[in-house]
Amino acid sequence: MEKSSKIFVAGHNGLVGSAIVKNLNQKGFTNIITKTRGELNLTNTTDVNNFFETEKPEYIFLAAAKVGGIIANNVYRADFIYENLMIQNNVIHQSYVHDVKKLLFLGSTCIYPKNCPQPMKEEYLLTDELEYTNEPYAIAKISGIKMCESYNIQYNTNFISVMPTNLYGPNDNFDLEKSHVLPALLRKVHLAKLLSENNTKALLLDLKVNSIEEANIILEKHKISKNSVEIWGSGAPMREFLWSEDMADACVFIMENRDFTDCYTNPRNIKNTHINIGTGKDISIKDLAYLIKDIVGYKGDFVFNTEKPDGTLKKLTDCTKLNSLGWKHKIELADGIEKMYRWYLEK
Repeated sequence: MEKSSKIFVAGHNGLVGSAIVKNLNQKGFTNIITKTRGELNLTNTTDVNNFFETEKPEYIFLAAAKVGGIIANNVYRADFIYENLMIQNNVIHQSYVHDVKKLLFLGSTCIYPKNCPQPMKEEYLLTDELEYTNEPYAIAKISGIKMCESYNIQYNTNFISVMPTNLYGPNDNFDLEKSHVLPALLRKVHLAKLLSENNTKALLLDLKVNSIEEANIILEKHKISKNSVEIWGSGAPMREFLWSEDMADACVFIMENRDFTDCYTNPRNIKNTHINIGTGKDISIKDLAYLIKDIVGYKGDFVFNTEKPDGTLKKLTDCTKLNSLGWKHKIELADGIEKMYRWYLEK
């Protein structure tokens, strides 16, 4: 990419997209296109076609997606598969039609089987069944990988797929029902701390309600009190977490240094060309909760609701392929959570 190349970052307001835009700006790229959902509905085929006709982007980071935690994935199954498939189909196809030079598609490590060997290598894709709770989202992302591969094979496009591990950082989703585990835990622990300190003003401001009665309804629903916070599952599952700005740096690095033809060795059997992005380190949900508790300064405890699902017990990426290219993460988990909590308090 040239510094003046026309770059479209789809999903620029989200956790992933905002980090990519920030990284591109820091590296001196000057022609970045962004569109809000109100300006461009990526699930609408006509709108996407018109956008490509008008803007003619040269490079694309496809970070737009409908995302959520274990609850949202399981409850809104139709929404997750439909919206993600439509976004991918529209943007990837129009990138081919309008001769985009290179596209980077962002997926998720939930594409790997429920009982995947650990750490998860790219070659383990489609070797066993998926985790049921997020199956629709995972199938959509697998479709995106295969769509990129298929267009590359048939039409000689240059579309690359990357699979980031669990991400966290600025502009994360802190919704108590629809967010991923780390931001959800951080906010719940913060709310419990406010309760324990009798900081009603800050509590109402955070929950965007006008009375303590309204706040209590929300807090009781999510099992948050001054003495304890409920966590779904046993706390035993192991998870890997990557600072979103590290992920963005890896994406720009790959966009600048890799082509699709670099992603396979056998031209007669082109598959598993995606690249994992992660740290290669994991932590149990229980230990994560207590790490967050220490950083936030909460004195209460946790109640692990074992009647709720744990999800996959271990999900650790093998980052050998990415590390061999010369990229490695910089921010460790404790430092990242501290940075994220400061950001949350400021915002």
